[in-house]
Amino acid sequence: MKILDYSNDVIKGLFDLTGKTAIITGGGGGLGLAMAKGYANFGANLVLTGRTQATLDKAAAELESTGAKVLTVAADTLDLDDCQKIVNETVAKFGAVDILVPAAGLARREKAEDFQKSEFDIVIDTNVKGTFYIDQAVGKQLIKQFKNGRPGGKIINITSVRANNGHPLGYGAYATSKGAIISLTRQLAFEWAQYDINVNALGPTIVMSALTKPVFDNPESAKVFADRILFHRPMEPGELIGSAVFLAAPASDFVTGQILYVDGGCVAA
Repeated sequence: MKILDYSNDVIKGLFDLTGKTAIITGGGGGLGLAMAKGYANFGANLVLTGRTQATLDKAAAELESTGAKVLTVAADTLDLDDCQKIVNETVAKFGAVDILVPAAGLARREKAEDFQKSEFDIVIDTNVKGTFYIDQAVGKQLIKQFKNGRPGGKIINITSVRANNGHPLGYGAYATSKGAIISLTRQLAFEWAQYDINVNALGPTIVMSALTKPVFDNPESAKVFADRILFHRPMEPGELIGSAVFLAAPASDFVTGQILYVDGGCVAA
């Protein structure tokens, strides 16, 4: 890894992503789109992936209206061929990959004793396997680029406060999956540091979105969540942008294997 000289010009550019290309799975909405907006504003090219082309097209139009260069790739990260397709199309369009954020994920809430196998499996498959498969495909590309003289890249996995804190509303599958993401992040950081690849994870608390709106429309469940957050409210998607940019930018070049919680103090509660 090249050590920055930290001149004034370098310091001013610590968050510059000009010329970098970021792949964001689940990039059509929620956290994925918020982080894409952040990367676009700091100069990155964007590759948005997800299962639904119409959702990706809508997000791409919004980003392109600000001048961002955007590629959409409809794909399922549980399919190894699709993961390779994402990498191939990214390289064909932009020449290289620099940043990966596997933001696609889902939750199912049910009492542990009542959890159905099919529901448990889909959470583990989507959140754990879907993250590993795209990490692996992008990791291979980053290693190839490193061996050809290009600086390493940044992988930013998405875990959750649920990986650390129990919850009464039935997170047996989700908490398990996000705990696995922490272990995966640290393992990949260990293996891939030799290739100048930083692997970290963001750990948000519950985020206000269309999917979580029913939780907060119910006063009882809203109180359960709010009481576990020191600021007593859910996170807005945009509140993850600063941390996501930090972990993608030169500012975090000496940071790897870390979990950055953006949780309103949830882990401390």
